[in-house]
Amino acid sequence: MKKDNFRSPDFYSIDTLFNEEQLLVRNAVREWVKENVSPIIEECALSGSFPDHLILKLAEIGGFGGFLPSKYGGAEIDYTSYGLMMQELERGDSSIRVLSSVQSLVMNSIYSLGSEKQKLNYLPKLASGEIIGSFGMSEPNHGSDPSSMKSHYEEKEDYYLINGSKMWIGHAPICNLALVWAKGPSNTFGGFIVDRNTEGFSTAKIEKKWSFRASETGELIFQNMKVPKENLLVETDDIKDLFNRLNIGRFGVAWGTLGIAMECYDVALKYSSERKQFGNTINSYQLIQKKLVDMLTEITKSQVLTWRLGLLMDKGEASFEQISLAKKVNVKMACEVAKKSRSVLGGMGITGEYPIMRHINNLEALVTYQGTDEIHTLIIGKKITGISAIK
Repeated sequence: MKKDNFRSPDFYSIDTLFNEEQLLVRNAVREWVKENVSPIIEECALSGSFPDHLILKLAEIGGFGGFLPSKYGGAEIDYTSYGLMMQELERGDSSIRVLSSVQSLVMNSIYSLGSEKQKLNYLPKLASGEIIGSFGMSEPNHGSDPSSMKSHYEEKEDYYLINGSKMWIGHAPICNLALVWAKGPSNTFGGFIVDRNTEGFSTAKIEKKWSFRASETGELIFQNMKVPKENLLVETDDIKDLFNRLNIGRFGVAWGTLGIAMECYDVALKYSSERKQFGNTINSYQLIQKKLVDMLTEITKSQVLTWRLGLLMDKGEASFEQISLAKKVNVKMACEVAKKSRSVLGGMGITGEYPIMRHINNLEALVTYQGTDEIHTLIIGKKITGISAIK
């Protein structure tokens, strides 16, 4: 793969909207990606291997739960800074952003719902990368509809008995703990912190993926799993409590896919200035210029969208539906930009010399990851009409 000489497109001077700390975080992560991710990621994706040596290095730059208080191992950065971090990590590769965002999703859930003892016991270890977490909500037959989950729990004298399974879980094969959601006998939902050595708990790796090649994805399996009562995170009868846990993950995807689009545009722009056909560089031809302008236009619109979303998150005003819209819009935008970039590169676009095809493959997973396009459409539709079309 060619040397990473990425330059961020900024046609509307969006950088002037970020404060000094936010730009410092972004620039530091950008350099970290250039040094640690770009030189190895193509080979990791081709071989389907997870770069686990980056776990502690990512922890060192605040990549795990950086928005949390320092008391629990966080860096106390704002959500916009976190978003910029996701943008830069996913520009490197989706697997690296997933490593950060899944860990942060687990941490945010424990921070928001857990007891002080649970926070002090788990959060610093997760922040340092000493332990890796996974978030178990999706099931083999229930992805978009977690309210119908089949994993269930029963309360016993001094433990909870859980049976079921979770599918498409990031870090499942390598996790030290899993945050598991299950249904109770009275249609309640329980969140449980499950340690790797818990009796009845096992994991399986999903093989032969064409997407997220450098990420560990798998299944969580519960067979008469006994979870100590002290590991109950929350018990609720409101499904919204589960959905709200997903906000930080979807926020990260919105920013991360912007990073993919920016990378694909930058590669196409540079390639078109070097590649010659019919005696001229191809960027001198109208059709190529149109593709470049189309890419830049969509990226610029999404830059404004994500900046505004970050501002709303920092104020505590971002709604579930606003986050859904940003995730939906930016994934679709990145898919279109990546395809246009690949067409500018011609045959070279499918080779490992450039990151385009790797990003295209990852985007195929992101279309359904953290909620399908259709589900996000219906979430927004309910908000603007007051009528739920999800039956």
